[in-house]
Amino acid sequence: MAEIANQMEFLLSKPYGNLGIIPLRGYAERAECIDRYIVEWRKNRMFDESRADFDPDRYRRDTYIIPAKNPRFGSGEAKGIINESVRGDDIYILADVLNYSLTYTVSGIRNHMSPDDHFQDLKRIIAAISGKARRVNVIMPFLYESRQHRRSGRESMDCAMALQELVSMGVDDIITFEAHDSRVANAIPNSGFESVSPAYQYIKYLIQECPEIQFDKEHLMVISPDEGGMNRAIYLASTLGVDMGTFYKRRDYSVIIDGRNPIVAHQFLGDSVDNKDVIIVDDMISSGDSMIEVSQLLKERGARNVYICVTFGLFTNGLEKFDRAYEEGYFNKIFTTNLIYQTEELLSREYYVSCDMNKFIALLIDTLNHDGSISKLLDPSEKIKATIEDFSINRDKAVID
Repeated sequence: MAEIANQMEFLLSKPYGNLGIIPLRGYAERAECIDRYIVEWRKNRMFDESRADFDPDRYRRDTYIIPAKNPRFGSGEAKGIINESVRGDDIYILADVLNYSLTYTVSGIRNHMSPDDHFQDLKRIIAAISGKARRVNVIMPFLYESRQHRRSGRESMDCAMALQELVSMGVDDIITFEAHDSRVANAIPNSGFESVSPAYQYIKYLIQECPEIQFDKEHLMVISPDEGGMNRAIYLASTLGVDMGTFYKRRDYSVIIDGRNPIVAHQFLGDSVDNKDVIIVDDMISSGDSMIEVSQLLKERGARNVYICVTFGLFTNGLEKFDRAYEEGYFNKIFTTNLIYQTEELLSREYYVSCDMNKFIALLIDTLNHDGSISKLLDPSEKIKATIEDFSINRDKAVID
C-alpha cells in the first residue's frame, strides 16, 4: 500500500530539474551505489508520459552521476572541473570531508587530505558550476568543522562561517547527519539546512545482529554519554518506549589537551541498569576514551549487554583500546554508519557493524528532486515502531512454533 502511495505521489509531481549527482573525490564508490538505486527506481516507475512536462529520456537514464575532478598542480594548488553541462540541472554534491585516505603531492612531498582540503575542493566544484544549475544541494554527512560550532572566549566560529560561505556561493540546501549541534543552522536562517538522524538504521541493524534484544522497559535502556547528546537519547528512548539515562562529564577547564578540556570523571544520572541491555547513542567516536569509560561504568553497574550506536566512527587513536575493551567485556557491539571513510582494519573487527546508509541517501535525493516532503525521512519514529512490532510478533511466533 505504501509503495502504491509512493508511486502516485511521483506520478502527480515532476522533477525540480534534471537530476545530477556529483561525488567528490573519496565518495565515488558510495555514489555509484546511490546512483544504482535511483536508476532502478526510475526505470520501473510508472508515469503519464503524455504529459508535456515529462521527458522520459532525461528522467530515465543509465546514470545520474556527472563526472567531475579536482586536479592539482605541483605546488599543491588545485581547480575544479565538471565534464558535462549542468545548465538547468538539480545538482547534488556528495562530500566526505573525513576521508583521510586520499593523498596529494606538494613539491614531491605526499600529504593526506584534511577536512580543509576536502572543503576547498567542494567550493571549487561549486565555482565550476558557475551558477548555471537550477539548484545546488550539498550532502555532507559529517558537517565540516561541526565541532567548532560555538564561541567560547576569543576563538573562531568555523562551522558557521563555512555554512555562510557555501550559501554565498549559491548553495540552496545543505544536508548533513547528526550535526554536533543543529543550532548552527541559525547561521543561515534563510537557507535550507537539515540534520538527519540514522536512528532507524540503528534499530534495523540491532535486530539483525542481536536478535535476542527485547524492546521494553524491563529489559532495555537508552544512554547518552554526556549532557550534550541528551536530545538524541530522549528521542530514541521515547520512540522505543523505554527509560533513558545520561552521564555528566566533569571536566578540568584549566587544562587544554588536543584542543579540548580533559574529562575528570563521569557521573551517572538515571535509573538502575542492573541486568538490562543498554544502547549508548552519540554522534561520534573520536579517540574513544570517553565511550570506553562509559561502557565500563555501565558494566560495573550491572548492565547485561552494551551496544554502542554512533553516527560517525572516527577512531582517531586506533582500534587497540577497543580491542582490549571488547576482550574485557565492556561492550558487545559497535554500530556506526558508512557515511564516512572506513578502514579495512575497522571492517574486519568482529564487534563492529557498518550500517549502510546508501539507500537512504538515494531516497533523500530522489524525493528532493521531485520537491517532495522528506518529513517522514527526517522523523522515522513510525517506521521504527512498525519494525519493532513486526520483530516482536515474528519472534513470539518463532517461540510458539
